[in-house]
Amino acid sequence: MKAVDVSSAASPDAVDRSASGRALGGIYNDWTKDEVRAMYARPLLELVYDAARVHRMHHDPRQVQRCTLLSIKTGGCPETCNYCAQSSSWKGETKLKAEKLMGVDEVIAAAKRAKEQGSTRFCMGTAWRGPSQVGQGQFERVLEMTREVKEMGMEVCATLGMLTPEQAVQLKEAGLTAYNHNLDTSPEYYGKVTTSRKYEDRLNTIAAVRDAGISVCCGGILGLGEEEADRASLMTVLATLPEHPESVPINALVPVEGTPFKDLKPPSGLDMVRAIAVARILMPATVVRLSAGRINMSPETQALCFMAGANSVFTGDKLLTTPNNEKDEDEFLFEELGLEGRPAFVPYAAGAASSDGSEWHGHEHHKQHASAK
Repeated sequence: MKAVDVSSAASPDAVDRSASGRALGGIYNDWTKDEVRAMYARPLLELVYDAARVHRMHHDPRQVQRCTLLSIKTGGCPETCNYCAQSSSWKGETKLKAEKLMGVDEVIAAAKRAKEQGSTRFCMGTAWRGPSQVGQGQFERVLEMTREVKEMGMEVCATLGMLTPEQAVQLKEAGLTAYNHNLDTSPEYYGKVTTSRKYEDRLNTIAAVRDAGISVCCGGILGLGEEEADRASLMTVLATLPEHPESVPINALVPVEGTPFKDLKPPSGLDMVRAIAVARILMPATVVRLSAGRINMSPETQALCFMAGANSVFTGDKLLTTPNNEKDEDEFLFEELGLEGRPAFVPYAAGAASSDGSEWHGHEHHKQHASAK
């Protein structure tokens, strides 16, 4: 049998990267749709291998942040996101009752439980079109929640719908670490997901958050009926923002009975691995958050997600209104894979000063200095 000389057999992808001038692990904001589509089409194991290399250039591969997401205002949303149980448009089908905004003490108690269980980022979500939809008193209550969670030594994130620039500044002044505002899917497919707002509305809120000095958390959902080209298009939008997001959540659709998307088939585990790997290569310094749909993944699939560059998960009983993994399952997974939790306020390589640790450590130094007087 003739021996094969592998030393001179460069992979086509390696040649393409060299020809395009893209250094593996380099930070670029000028990716093209064609480049991202070609990346999406690569053999999965080669893609994961390169993503794992990039991951190790910018992150501790053993460190995975545990986050908790709490719905502080459930149901009654005027938006028409076809995947979401919280829309008032199909409340009769989903049987989800609208609830009032939770009180500050109740939310702080939940944040304390989350911290005790190992979470270092606490995320608060409201079923609002935006704070402008509700009274100023409710938004002030969320600002107070933000201040108190931050004082606990936790990173604090919020997802409240569309923001004005003024509201973004108020959240920044309250100490918000990051603001989540997902694009969900591609610009081309967005009209099939909701008709109550435009893609540009999402981008405007992201710009307001970034201009206020708050870190951006922005990702998407797989399994909304989109094509792979739509997934590549979404990734292109994210990777060509003026600054890469601090965090990119990758969600799998969890079909909810009563919603227009109740019969859609969720993405496979390997679909999620591919999306995570592409996100990791495109946005090397960004935290890639393995989010909704993890409950349907085997430990082996989750391990591949971490290998491909995911470095955050959500813990707790629910993600807004959908079920989530059990605490014991996560403890076993972390131990089996040799993972460790990411502490709060470890400097983020992407994002604003609100999450790079400098503002928190300066705040703590000021407190200690004041108490010493």
